[in-house]
Amino acid sequence: MKKSFVALFLICVTVSAWALDRPKQGFGLQVGWAQPILRLNSPDKSYPKDSLVNTIRLNGFKVGLVYDASYFLGFGSTIGINYTFGGGHTDWTKKNTSYSVKTQTLFNEVELFVDWQYKFQVAKETYLMLYTGPTLQCGITLDVNNYLRNDLTDEVEANRYSAYTTDVENEHLRRINITWGVGAGFQYKRYFLRGGYDFGLINPYANKEFVDPLGQSYDRYTRGRLDQWSIKIGMYIWYED
Repeated sequence: MKKSFVALFLICVTVSAWALDRPKQGFGLQVGWAQPILRLNSPDKSYPKDSLVNTIRLNGFKVGLVYDASYFLGFGSTIGINYTFGGGHTDWTKKNTSYSVKTQTLFNEVELFVDWQYKFQVAKETYLMLYTGPTLQCGITLDVNNYLRNDLTDEVEANRYSAYTTDVENEHLRRINITWGVGAGFQYKRYFLRGGYDFGLINPYANKEFVDPLGQSYDRYTRGRLDQWSIKIGMYIWYED
């Protein structure tokens, strides 16, 4: 299935690149807010297997390059590359009468995206748009810091690991992800605003079953998604009308 998603993404790129009629096109920069959301299920049998009860929200930013082309009657596409950073942490939580725990997560990735769009003019050089399309994401780092605090002495111990390379409570995750996004936007002359949501299409777990640190497998399949909210503003450095 993963190969099918990659093939679909390549088809999207090819179709957009070989469009013949491109009366309007532009190249620009964009930057904005991003919220990657890692949704995972649990080995706890009190939850259904596919219940994504563990949610990690990482607030951050996105910056990238975009190429925009209108083919005919307002239909077109946007192709580009982004760098995305996200970070988040839990509050201190009591583990027992003497200790508290806290988790910090840091995330970096690059992504290639293709959005098919429809622009309709609402005033002179002013457009509203709707778009949808796939994104191919490649994780650079997904670092987890687990902190243990002695509430009597305020001493803190840290356990750091990469969720991409280390099996800690089966948190070994894939670097590659494909999403499908939907969104809307606004453009005035060379300036634009876009916002939307991307739905993860690939199970982020590298393992099929939950495995504890002692090597014991749980008779439950791993499930999850890596989604993302984003709002971006940008400007076309070069724009051909």
